[in-house]
Amino acid sequence: MVFKRLLGSLGVGAPTVDTVLDPAPVPPGGALSGQVHLKGGQADFDIEHITLDLVARVEAEHEEGESEGVVVFDRFTVGGGFRLAAEETRSVPFTVALPWETPVTELYGQPLGIVLGVRTELAVADAKDRGDLDQLTVAPLPAQEAVLEALGQLGFGFKSADLEYGHIGGTGQQLPFYQEIELHPAPQYAHQVNEIELTFLANPAGLEVVLEADKRGGLSFSGHDALTRFTVGHHDTRDWTAEVDGWIRQLVEHRSASGHGASFSGHGHHGHAEHHHDDHRHSGPGVGTAIAAGAAGLAVGVVGGMVAAEVVDEVGDFFEGDDESED
Repeated sequence: MVFKRLLGSLGVGAPTVDTVLDPAPVPPGGALSGQVHLKGGQADFDIEHITLDLVARVEAEHEEGESEGVVVFDRFTVGGGFRLAAEETRSVPFTVALPWETPVTELYGQPLGIVLGVRTELAVADAKDRGDLDQLTVAPLPAQEAVLEALGQLGFGFKSADLEYGHIGGTGQQLPFYQEIELHPAPQYAHQVNEIELTFLANPAGLEVVLEADKRGGLSFSGHDALTRFTVGHHDTRDWTAEVDGWIRQLVEHRSASGHGASFSGHGHHGHAEHHHDDHRHSGPGVGTAIAAGAAGLAVGVVGGMVAAEVVDEVGDFFEGDDESED
C-alpha cells in the first residue's frame, strides 16, 4: 500500500512522489527493488536527490518505563541531479540491498506485527520533504524458517514479536535494535520456563541464534533468566527438530546466565564445531520442505487475529505523525 502526500514543505505546485515497491517479500540481505514515480509541479524543479530511508517502529526501555519511536536503520540515494519539468512524469528504478539484520515481518504469509517502512525523501532547491511511505515486507531466510519450523514441530507457540532498542552483548549485532520473537513453551518444557525469546542476527556467513529462557521460580532455577547463542550457516543441512530441541534443553539446564548481559558459551561447548557452515546444499531436513502441521500452528498462533490490512494501517498511522529530523 502506498501513502501519498503532497510535498507541502516545497510549497504549492511542487512535484509529487509515489514510490512503488516490487510486491514480493524480500529476505534479509536480499535485493529490494521498485520505482520512484515523480510528477512535475506547476514549474520546473531541480531534483537534487531522491533518498530512501528504511524505518522501523522500535521499543525502548528506560528508567521511566517503555516508549516507542522511529529508527532509520539504513539510507540509500537512488537518484537525483536532474531537472523535472512542469507536469513531467518520470520514473526512477532502484535496487538496494537490505541489511542482513533486517527484521522478519511475516511467517508463512502471516504478519508478525513488526512495523517496517520505506520512506522516500525528495530534495529540491535546499528543501526536503519525506513525502511517501510504503510498507516493507520481509520474509525469513531459509535457516531462519528452518529454526522456526522446528520450534513449531516441537510444540512451541508464537506469542508476540517486537523490536527492542539496544545491543545484545557478545554478539556481532550491527543495527541499533534487535528483533525479539516470544514463544509459549512447548508442553514438555512448560514446567521449567514461562516463555522462550528468540533473536536472529544474520550476516553474510550465516546466523547467530540467540535464545533466552524466562525460567519459572523454584529451588532449581530461582526464577532467573538464561541466555545462550548458537551459530548456523545459511544452507546447513541438519535434523533441525533434534538440533533445536538440543538447544532448548541446554538453555533450560543452563543456570549461570542471568540475562542479556551474560557471557555466552563458546561454540565448541554446544557441539557445533563439527558442522560445516560452508555447506551450500539446498536440500535436507527442515529446509525447503513443506510446512509441517506443527510449524503452521506456530505461525497461526503468532498472528492472534491480526490481518495484513491491519498491519498496513498501523504502518500508515504510526509514521504519519513522524516529523522527527535525522539530518
